[in-house]
Amino acid sequence: MKVAAPLEAHPGERRVALVPSVAPALAGLGVEAAVETGAGCRAGFADGEYESEGAAVVASRAELFESAGVVAQVTPMASGDGQRCPDLDMMGSGLVLVGLLDPLGSPRNAAKLAERGVTSFAMELIPRISRAQPMDALTSQATIAGYKAVVMAAAASNRIYPMMMTPAGTVTASRVLVLGAGVAGLQAIATARRLGAVVQAYDVRPEVKEQVESLGARFLEVEQEGDASEGGSGYARAMDETYYERQRELMTRAVADSDVVITTAAVPGRRAPVLVSGEMVRAMRPGSVIVDLAAETGGNCELTQPGEDVSVGGVTVIGPLNVPSSVPYHASQMYAKNIAAFLKLVVRDGEFHLDMDDAIVRDTLLTHEGEVVNERVRGLL
Repeated sequence: MKVAAPLEAHPGERRVALVPSVAPALAGLGVEAAVETGAGCRAGFADGEYESEGAAVVASRAELFESAGVVAQVTPMASGDGQRCPDLDMMGSGLVLVGLLDPLGSPRNAAKLAERGVTSFAMELIPRISRAQPMDALTSQATIAGYKAVVMAAAASNRIYPMMMTPAGTVTASRVLVLGAGVAGLQAIATARRLGAVVQAYDVRPEVKEQVESLGARFLEVEQEGDASEGGSGYARAMDETYYERQRELMTRAVADSDVVITTAAVPGRRAPVLVSGEMVRAMRPGSVIVDLAAETGGNCELTQPGEDVSVGGVTVIGPLNVPSSVPYHASQMYAKNIAAFLKLVVRDGEFHLDMDDAIVRDTLLTHEGEVVNERVRGLL
């Protein structure tokens, strides 16, 4: 069987689903790795590197799809339910597709895959359990995004991060506020601290306080009743309006006192909660920067424009899209290892094997035998 990675067709996508170093691991599963000509070039992996690791390089995209038993992609489906996947016509019945399929944000794409008879696995649905950590693509890509957000803010800011004592006087450290202490938020905290900033962080889940403080940041807390801040999946869940009112009061003070605000708060399948209002932005000092990593799902800042940089009273609001793709080499490297780890579950002795008793396989399976089989996505449809 052949596991194939085509050149990504999604606009602006620079990552690749397979990197040369995973080809030997796939060979150990009894399958051959193949890539479309130039598939890894935008990420920094030349065709010759694939060939030297035993992977095939195929010039024809149609031939690659036709010969593949499994197609691994980063973002194979078009963004938004109303748009057509450019490769859908090449996906025949029985093909196995593995990738970031946006099943909760664009559920109708799952129906399109089912109509083609494709067996698909959505990497976003990997359960957050210990055994699945090597396959957790959301975590690997969020790690990249959290790091890059701090770098983007530094490039746009009129201040440096660290305190410096110089003959020309003492330069005070920048104050960074990170909203959301998930994977991206924790990586943003760690990166900002390494660069010397004074960091505060906020999350609706009080249990992450220890993680935040272990990285050298101060944790901001909102009083709440009970322990309803985290859903069973390990992600933050939406809170009630009383909680959000107290949250806004805390955010107003913290945002105004910050030079850089990085927002990462998201609820899977729902619009990102608005944490930073336009009034809060206007209260910030000129030269301050907001990097909104939730821009793709509406943004945590009221003034965020997805894909654009907006200036409001001298404050720059950055709404980046597909941030991991801006660091394609390491993002691809991490994602490819996620894919390879997942394939170990569904490939045995060179053949596809579907074990529905395995929780990871069961939760991640999106479509099979002409049906949308994931209950959450079926509910959305």
